[in-house]
Order: sequence, then C-alpha cells, then structure tokens
Amino acid sequence: MASRTSSSASSSTQTSDLSEAHTRNKSDSSTLFSIYSILSVPNGHSSLAYSNDDEAEPAPPRPPPTRTVDLAKAGALLNGVPPRSSSLIRPASHYTTSSLGATEEADRRASTGHLHSPTPSSSRTSPSPRPDSVLGLPPLPPSRHPTPSPSPTPPPILPPKPGSSLAPTPATPLSPSLPLKHPVSAGPSKTSLVPSEGEDLDGFYVRNTYAQLDVSGVKGDGFVEGVERTRAKIGTSRASQLFAENAIGDGTEKSQELDPKEIELLFAVDRYGFFSTPSHDRLILLPASSFDKRLSVVRGGPPSAKPSAQSLNAVPDASPPVKEASRIEKWTRMMQPGTRDQGANVQTWRVKPSKQGKLRLRTYKGVPDRWRPAAWDMFMTNLAQATPADAARLGKDYRDALDKPSTYDIQIDLDVPRTISGHIFYRTRYGAGQRSLFHVLHSFSLRCGECGYVQGMGPIAATLLCYLDPEKTYASLVHLHDAYSMHSIFSPGFPGLLEAIYVQERITEQMMPDVYAAFQKHTISTTSYATKWYITLFSNSVPFQTQLRLWDAFLLEGADVFIAVAVAIVWVYRDHITSAAANFETILSLLSSFFVPESEDAMLLWVEKTLGDRKLRESMGKWREEWRALVEAGKESTVLL
Repeated sequence: MASRTSSSASSSTQTSDLSEAHTRNKSDSSTLFSIYSILSVPNGHSSLAYSNDDEAEPAPPRPPPTRTVDLAKAGALLNGVPPRSSSLIRPASHYTTSSLGATEEADRRASTGHLHSPTPSSSRTSPSPRPDSVLGLPPLPPSRHPTPSPSPTPPPILPPKPGSSLAPTPATPLSPSLPLKHPVSAGPSKTSLVPSEGEDLDGFYVRNTYAQLDVSGVKGDGFVEGVERTRAKIGTSRASQLFAENAIGDGTEKSQELDPKEIELLFAVDRYGFFSTPSHDRLILLPASSFDKRLSVVRGGPPSAKPSAQSLNAVPDASPPVKEASRIEKWTRMMQPGTRDQGANVQTWRVKPSKQGKLRLRTYKGVPDRWRPAAWDMFMTNLAQATPADAARLGKDYRDALDKPSTYDIQIDLDVPRTISGHIFYRTRYGAGQRSLFHVLHSFSLRCGECGYVQGMGPIAATLLCYLDPEKTYASLVHLHDAYSMHSIFSPGFPGLLEAIYVQERITEQMMPDVYAAFQKHTISTTSYATKWYITLFSNSVPFQTQLRLWDAFLLEGADVFIAVAVAIVWVYRDHITSAAANFETILSLLSSFFVPESEDAMLLWVEKTLGDRKLRESMGKWREEWRALVEAGKESTVLL
C-alpha cells in the first residue's frame, strides 16, 4: 500500500514538473517535444519516436537522459499543430515482420503508447500515459534479418588536463537540458517530418531519418563509425537500442577533452582528410618516361614485350607539392575578389586581366589546395556563364528540394556510406559528411527527370563537398549537368559516354593503329574498361591527389580533358597491349586497374600539349559531328569496338 502511495506521489510530482516546464517553454504556436527513444521496429529498422510533453506518466526506475528539441523551430509543427503520428513514427510497410499482423502490430503500438493522435494544446483534456524510455517498453518482435547486437559502450574515460593530479574519471552523465550539438537556427525543413502525398513510405523513412539527425547530430562525428539506422542493423535487444540512442548528439562533445584514440586518428589523417588509403586489387604504375614523347602516330612495341605492367603494393602517401608555397603566392597575386555580399565577404573570385594569359599554364601545374574552392567555383561559373543571381536561385532550389520526396532516396542511402571510404568527413554513419552527401544527391535527383540519380554521381558530389558547402556543391552539379555535358553522360543509354568513346577510338585508330588492331583482334570493347572513367570523372581510378589535378584541368577546359586522359593511359601501355603474349584477360585487367602516376607533372604536361594541338582539337569536333549523324541514322552500334 505504501508502494502505491509512493508511486502515486511520484506520478503527481512528475505531472506537476512537466506542467510547469511546459508553461515556461510554451509559445503561441510551438509545443516542446522530447526525443524519448530510438526504437528498433520489425525487421530491424529504427524509428524516431516523439511524444508531447503535456502528457504525464509514472516515472520509470532509472530513466536515461533525454534531450529536448523545439520542433516548432525545426519545422515539425505545421500551423501550430503537431504532425499526425504516422509522420513521426515508422509507418507500417512491408518491413513489418510476418510474426505480427497489421492489426496485432497496431494493438501492440497502441498498448505501449506509440500511437496517439495529437491535437492542439487547447483541446487536450485527458492526457494519456506514455513510456519515458526504451527501458519501459515491452520486447520488440525479432528482426527478419537478425544481426549481432552491439554492446553498450561504457561512459568514456576522459584524460586529465595537463598539470592536473586527478586520475581519469568517467564522464558526467548527460543532462536533459543540454543543447543539441547542431541546434537549428534558421531555414529548417518544414515537411521532411511529414510524408508527402503518395510518397513511398520506405523512402520517406530514409528522408525522415536524415532530417531528424540533421537537427540533433550524432556523437563522435568523424571519429567513430556510427550506428546504422536505415538498413536494418539496430538489434532487437535493449542494449542495442540504448546503444543507438546514446549515439545521438547531445551538445557536450565540443566541451570535452579529445580521447587519446581520437588524437591518434587525427594524427594519421593525411593532407586531404584520409585516415586510411582504400585498398585496390590492381595497383599499377604510370611511368613518367612514357610521357616524354608527345602524341603522334606510333607502331606497336616488340612482340616480346610483357603483357603486364609494373605493379605496386600500396598507393604512395599524399605529400605537398615541392613548389606549393610559391604557387600559393602566385595565385594570391593572380586572383582578386569578384563579388561581395552585404557583409563585404567575398562571394566569387576572378583573375586579374593582366594575368589571364597565365591561368591555363598555372592550372595544369596544379591549383594550390587552399585556392581550390575559389578556383573551382570560378571555373564552373565562368564556363556556365552563371551570375550571382543564378547562384542565389540554385541555392533556393536546393533548399526547396529537401522537402520533396525522391524515388531515388533508398538507393542514394545505400550508396552514401560506401562513397570515398577512408575519408574522415564520411567516416561516421549519418555524420555531417554523409548527411550533406545525401541531401545534395537527393536534391539533384529531382533536378532532371531524365537523369534522376546514377551511382557515378556519388563520388563526384563527395569530392566537391570536400571543398564546397552543400549549396555550392549542388550548384556545381547543376553546372556540370548543363555546361559540361554531364546530362548526356547520365541520361538513359549514356549517349554522351558513347560519343566520348567514339572520339577516343578515332584518336586511337589514327595515332596508335596497332593498338586499335589489337583491340579488334581480342574483341576488347572500349566501354568494358572506360565507362567508369567517364561516369565518375576518374574519381575511382587514380589517387585522390591525381584526381584533383585532373579536375583542375577539366573544370577549366571541359570534357575534352578526360578524353585526352583516357588516350594517355592507352598510350602508356601500348607495348603491353600489342604484345604477342597479350590476350583478352590481360588487356582488360590492365586497363581496369588503379593507376598511380610516377609523375603527375609529366602526365598533366602531356595532356596539356595534346589538347593544345589545334589540328587534333578540330578533328575531335568533326568526329563528334560524325557521331551525331550516325546516331540519327541509327548506325551507332556498328561503329564502336
């Protein structure tokens, strides 16, 4: 009896506290919601569950810390009314396990307080109890695809500050009143928490998860791998659910000392942000001596030549160019502000008129890394002839598209965590890098109904995000799509890709006739090895530092650069291709390798001289016209290898 009295008093006290807190924080059109759990739903998918703070309930024995989010500011309250429950709770779909029917699942959720129909605060008269933590919920049904449940991590041990005699102690438990790691300031999503009419519920669940985590952030961003939420990897155990809940950002990370392991990881990051170099099956060398001779008509090598190239054990470490400091000074003297915003901050850059003649040469020598954001933005806006008004419009398009559903959201979510592996910006699942990449690809997939989304867009957007913010990255993808002919590369059937391959084959046939004959003899189609070169702009075929050098030239001059790079690779290995011991497997394996230039300067100088040949550039233009005529006549399939 005493126990009941104590419980009743506790419930009454909590109800009073919640009422007072609600009165203090409530505004005319906003209601505070608290994230009280992150749950594993049937089939292992998680859901961000919310409940109104007006609703009181008996306090659990040991509730975990809770975080308070003003969802009115986050755009979750529409016209002052909380969204319908189906927009905040994981909707029932084909993910629901077969062990529970639709009715049983609804009854189970209703019995645990998961399903409720929030109404405006003025009409709430009989609040219903709800669980305050995942500890108070009944067991969830097993996942259709069970996975090992991660163990809950103990409180981190913080190292003592220098000069302190205190021994390390566990971190202080998180307070419910702490601010979020990434508080919402302005311009939040208004409909990402509510499914659009006719939107696929699985796609909405993906978009909703990214929108929620964009508000709260995640712990250990860039340091830990994170917790998978949209691909059925949260276990059904309470430990797994608590582990997932504790991965949500809480606002304390920036105030804590760095963990020794985190310091060790940061020391291992190279100048481009890679803490580990992605492994590749076939690493081969592009010898610098092969670029001593300019592109010209040549015969095949000796029949006794080896069919394989020199292999490497690992990608060399990225090191600053020898003349990086002097080139920074030259670019500083060459560039000047183009436009400024109202606060006098530089928005765009331009080249001084007196230095225009040096731009191409200095670009091929390599844009200094600290100048790449400005230079790349300048190259793309110049080629696209974009104005500051265009940039503002594209920024608005990007933000507006975040609240619209895309049929590609599920596929984008699958590709995001496997894009640019080994980079600290994309290490943590749902970290700032992965969220930005998802948002950019989501918005861009809605830009062109014909292109939609293809997997090759991921590495391109991820590289741009290393130097540009999400809005500028989106604008850059639009410029690549419109002004750099990427629309034809990504369109169904890849017409631009086939056109580039046709031009590449004509150059090979004219300059390296024996190599072209070897391709015919061994039935090697150019599409079998060169497709990924053009689709990803060589982002998965050369070291990151080399890729940046190639992109410098590409963004300055356009699509012809990558045709020249493709020809350069065939040029380097022409003796291996024409070897008497060569066959289908050796040639295809060779040209499908990961290429490591012995000298990037030698390679870029060769490409520059090749594209500087006016006669060759005129021929490339004629071959493009030939290709279009063949396409109109329906004969394009008969002219490619």
